[in-house]
Amino acid sequence: MLIVRGLDQYPPDAPPSVVAQGTFDGIHLGHQAVIRTAVERARALGVRPVAVTFDPNPLAVLRPADAPPELLSLAERLDRIAELGPEVCVVIPFTPEFSRVEAEAYVRDVLLGLLGAREIVVGFNHAFGRGARGTAELLERMSSPAGVRVHVVAPLRVDGVAVSSTSIREALRDGDVARAASLLGRPYAISGKVVRGAARGRALGFPTANLAGPAGLLLADGVYTARATWDGRLAPAVVNIGVRPTVDGSTRVVEAHLLDVAPDLYGRRLTLAFIDRIRPERRFASLDALRAQIAEDVAAARRMLGSVP
Repeated sequence: MLIVRGLDQYPPDAPPSVVAQGTFDGIHLGHQAVIRTAVERARALGVRPVAVTFDPNPLAVLRPADAPPELLSLAERLDRIAELGPEVCVVIPFTPEFSRVEAEAYVRDVLLGLLGAREIVVGFNHAFGRGARGTAELLERMSSPAGVRVHVVAPLRVDGVAVSSTSIREALRDGDVARAASLLGRPYAISGKVVRGAARGRALGFPTANLAGPAGLLLADGVYTARATWDGRLAPAVVNIGVRPTVDGSTRVVEAHLLDVAPDLYGRRLTLAFIDRIRPERRFASLDALRAQIAEDVAAARRMLGSVP
């Protein structure tokens, strides 16, 4: 997938397209439906499928205090978008200046003009342009006279829960990674470089890989089962997120104990895909009590992961 950073970098003589547009901050099932619809329609018409997204999240520019934590970094978003099949992804820098572009001018000059959209796909609640005046209705009103069809992807629900970035964040704050996965269409995952810790896990008989995790990690403190991947390898893992109240109590960490393997991971990039929560984090009366609980956590993880394909 070709990544175009900024509208001024998009070739003015590019072929016509079907455009999927959205912030796509989580690439959840709803976002996937928008992008897949655009790819399918582009193939049917014999034109180029193009995804258009914005970075940073518009709220981070317009109302920083209300901006939600990121579910995915831009690099991770682009990787996920690429998996869905667009040939091009245009990343529009969302700046105060761009926020003042009128919705009508954006449709006319960018979607219908520069991108040569033959069809446009958006989610039911997507808004754009100055004052968020750009709605699906405005898109249809401006596109129809040009013979351009607009597809609006309806809201999705999974087990009675609306699929949205907000509902995913709520699930993660509750530690309900299974519910988050059902809304995302994949396990929630984080990645980071493995750094040296205090080796307390090794002293307890359960060595851990300490992850330099993303700032503002959404996931509730607790002990989780996960799939760990690095350098094309895979292993089940027990992951603790929290302040380790029995031995530390101040610094929030992400530490993963990989089952049945002991690779040297220092300096390597490790990805943890969370499957389920074993228990909340809590303080133990002694290191022996903590050691016994970790052994129980490992046994529980083996049972739980044994049923996960």
